[in-house]
Amino acid sequence: MRSHKVVLWVLPALMLASCGTTLAAMPTTTATRAAPTTSTSSTTTTVALVDQGLLSQTEEKPTDSGRVFDTNAQLLWNAIVSGDPQVAHPFFFPLTAYIQIKAISDPVHDYDTRLIYRYDMDLLSYHRQLVQLGGTPHLRGLSVPESSAEWISPGVEYNKGSYWRVYGSRLYYSVGGATHFFPIYSLISWRGQWYVVHVGPPTS
Repeated sequence: MRSHKVVLWVLPALMLASCGTTLAAMPTTTATRAAPTTSTSSTTTTVALVDQGLLSQTEEKPTDSGRVFDTNAQLLWNAIVSGDPQVAHPFFFPLTAYIQIKAISDPVHDYDTRLIYRYDMDLLSYHRQLVQLGGTPHLRGLSVPESSAEWISPGVEYNKGSYWRVYGSRLYYSVGGATHFFPIYSLISWRGQWYVVHVGPPTS
C-alpha cells in the first residue's frame, strides 16, 4: 500500500472562503478563457492565451505543487461540491494534446464519448457521496504519489507520444473533523503539468 502525503495549502482568500461555507452555498471557481487586456488612454493591447495542447510535449516531470496545480485541484473540488463537472474541465487532459499522443483512428470521438463523459459521470457520483455525508466539507489537498510516476514511451497504451503517468492520487477533505478522500485513478502529464485522465478505473 502506498503512503500518501497530505498537501495542505495556503490558498487565495477567495478559495478559502469557499471552504468555510455550507455545501449548498459554497461558490465555485471557474476558469476564464477571456484574454487579459492592458489599456492606456490611446491603445489597448490584447494578450492571446495559448492552447498548451497545440505545443509539443516535454519530458519535464510535474509536481503536486505550484499555482497551476493548486488552481486545478481547487477546480476539481469545486466541481464535486457544486455538482457541475464542467467547472473541472480545465484539469482534464487537453483534447489537442490527446490528438497528439493517441494512435487511434478517431481520438476526438474517443475523447468526447468515453473519456470526458466518464470524467463527468465520476465527478457527479462523488458529488452525491459528499451530499450524503452532510455537514460542511473542507478541502485538505490533492496528494499525488510522485515517486510512483512512470515515463510512458510511444507504443504503450495505443500511444504515439510520451508522458508521465501516475496512479493512486487522492483528493483529501474533511467533514465534521473526520478526514475522507476521493480516489483519482490516474493523472498524466503535458508540458510539466499534471492532468486528470481517469477519476475512476478506465472503461474500454
